[in-house]
Amino acid sequence: MHINALPGSRIVEVSRVAFATPDVEFLCFGESDQPSPLAARNAAVAALDAGLTRYADVRGVPALRDALATYLTGLHAKPVSEERIQITASGMTAVSVALAATVRPGDRVVLHSPIWPNIANAVRLRNAALDELDLIAKADGTFRLDLDRLDAMLRDARAFILNSPNNPTGWTATTDELRDILEITRRHGVWLISDEVYSRLIYDGAPAAPSLLDVAEPHDRVIVCNSFSKAWVMTGWRLGWLVLPEGTRNAVAEIVEVVHSGVAPFIQQAGIAAIQDSQAVEQFRAHCAAGRALASKALDGINGVRYAAPSGAFYAFVGVEGLTDSLGLAMKLVTNHRVAVAPGMAFGAAGEGFLRVCFAQSAERMERAMQRLCDGIRAEMAG
Repeated sequence: MHINALPGSRIVEVSRVAFATPDVEFLCFGESDQPSPLAARNAAVAALDAGLTRYADVRGVPALRDALATYLTGLHAKPVSEERIQITASGMTAVSVALAATVRPGDRVVLHSPIWPNIANAVRLRNAALDELDLIAKADGTFRLDLDRLDAMLRDARAFILNSPNNPTGWTATTDELRDILEITRRHGVWLISDEVYSRLIYDGAPAAPSLLDVAEPHDRVIVCNSFSKAWVMTGWRLGWLVLPEGTRNAVAEIVEVVHSGVAPFIQQAGIAAIQDSQAVEQFRAHCAAGRALASKALDGINGVRYAAPSGAFYAFVGVEGLTDSLGLAMKLVTNHRVAVAPGMAFGAAGEGFLRVCFAQSAERMERAMQRLCDGIRAEMAG
């Protein structure tokens, strides 16, 4: 694909207008207003003071790989060995490296929609053919994946990209659904790339969402992508990882060497400290749960709005009856009502008619922003 043909981010388009407009509440980005864990910040400063600014092992520093292997083994049903861990510069880099390792020009890649637009664009940059499987929007505001349609679409495909918990809908696959998805991809010989960056942000009392790491075997053609950005509130640190099939890390490390030459060691020290801070994720999940409750309270009872509190991630995906131009509505909400949200169409055609609201914010901001949003929806849709 020619670089000029790559679709631009509609979220960024909204944000540029918002930045130029005074007194706007930002709920359009997938980012919290909370600080990164103090332990991570202190570890990075200490690492810088110690001079940890030189090249590190492109696979990731051993201590971080070991920490992640221990963490994932304790969190999921099957053990994860250190030899399967590859450190990357962000979760998006993890997805891009996974695609570089598995997909060639002309291959067909299936992903479900709505989904974070960067993932679709990463497929396009591989010059692969992209097929979107729409999540089914149910009348109660929840979503589901049609496994029969998935089975049919994966014939002659090269890869399937799964994102659960899902950005933007909050849809979260059950363990049984993951087993079925895995079996379908096995039967078709398809690579299964699973974006699990929101795995710890789940609201049913479980420590984590169901994961491919609970059901897949080390030899399966499964690559799990994750990041410190969301659960540890470390969006700006650009630190992620891959869990790879056994025996493939050294080959994938060569791709990482070409793509970004590894991650700064002082950033990796922050990751080690974050993992060791066992309370950080729990506290942030409680923060998100409070924002989720405020979003639900504000949206309850608004005529023409279809919404259900998501089971995972930290977004309210709000369906608006009769909405056919979510970008236009998002722009009006910024200019006329001083609240920035993401247009649903940014996440694929299946997202049109929706707005995405990030509720991982302080109570004061959420209450103010949701009042503006609800008033704005009523006013703009009435007009």
